[in-house]
Amino acid sequence: MPQYTYKAKTADGRVIQETIEAESQRLVQNKLREQKLTIIEIQERKGGGQADWKNDILAPLRKYQKVNDQALTVFSRQFSTMINAGLAMVRCLDILSEQTEDRKLQETLLSVRRDVEGGQSLSNSMSKYPSVFSNLYVSMVRAGELGGVLDEVLDRLAGFMERDFNLKKKVKAAMTYPVVILVMAMLIVTFLVGWILPTFVNLFKGMDVALPLPTKILIGITEGVRVWYIDLAVVSVIIFLLIIFAKWVQTQTGKRQFDQFKLQLPVFGMLNKKVSISRFCRTLGTLLSSGVPIMQALEIVGKVSGNEVVAETIIKVRESIREGESIAGPLQDSGLFPPMVTQMVSVGEETGNLDAMLSKIADFYDTEVEYMLASLTSMLEPLLILGMGGIVGFIVISVFLPLYSLIGQLGNQGGH
Repeated sequence: MPQYTYKAKTADGRVIQETIEAESQRLVQNKLREQKLTIIEIQERKGGGQADWKNDILAPLRKYQKVNDQALTVFSRQFSTMINAGLAMVRCLDILSEQTEDRKLQETLLSVRRDVEGGQSLSNSMSKYPSVFSNLYVSMVRAGELGGVLDEVLDRLAGFMERDFNLKKKVKAAMTYPVVILVMAMLIVTFLVGWILPTFVNLFKGMDVALPLPTKILIGITEGVRVWYIDLAVVSVIIFLLIIFAKWVQTQTGKRQFDQFKLQLPVFGMLNKKVSISRFCRTLGTLLSSGVPIMQALEIVGKVSGNEVVAETIIKVRESIREGESIAGPLQDSGLFPPMVTQMVSVGEETGNLDAMLSKIADFYDTEVEYMLASLTSMLEPLLILGMGGIVGFIVISVFLPLYSLIGQLGNQGGH
């Protein structure tokens, strides 16, 4: 059975550190609570069970592990409910760390609980873990703490993350089918070229027949694929180009140009633009409704936008506000935001209801993205099938053309 070393505080304030055996860390937490101990730290002891070797391997990688979006959303919703019910914050974090199934989130919540118990604010403690709690998350929690509406802010955060997660899921789901079809097509073609066609190639070489152009092309491809140094050269060039591209995208100029390119792509460019507008409006609206000052909110939105073109537009918006002008002007000048969006933002500014107006725009564009994904999927399906059919058709024609010529020659010889 695994062994765990724990550090805990007793009712009279003493800190103890001992070892205990249990089937899981959750059971250790339950046993310590039954003893009225306040948990400070729990670690699985090396050599204490069969799972230790897995923990040893995964430990260096855990700091790079991402917390599941859905787990963080559930945590925020439950945290909001508990705070609203009047539970102490330390008690809430204690319960939630026990309930979550995400290992990294569990460890982070235990650390946050210790900091809060030590007198730190929740937002300051969360800011120590940027891989779990984003800048947007921490800023909203800080605004909730200052305004005394932490439960409302956490509920808003959960709603924001749910909608953002659903939007990402829809985009991924729409792209999954075309990717699967492409991968299957590549595997089928690779199998045919690597293992089936060489038999026909040897047959064609022994035939005294003038080979048509499609067959010559197919023979060249088949023989090239089976030569290891050609394969190595092709793979090396592809890897080299991918590395160069990755390095280029990491530069400020490269990232901006690539983001601009993504927005100008046929069909997909419009989809990227609508997703960017929805994300911008949803994030800014959520921050403003949570009490985050507009300049700070725009700074956060720029960092989480994921697109350099949008980020540049947001910088111009901040400069415009600093000079006492409107938000709508720079949005209109960017060419990224349609007139409907800029007009609605302008109305929201005039009426003092900008956060609600931004949420309405985000809802509208979420629906637009959903419809566009559905039409895009229905359009891609026949195109992919047509492309796959064209490749298979080329292979079939290349194989049967010389056979047809051979049969014709044999027929002419039999006639004579």
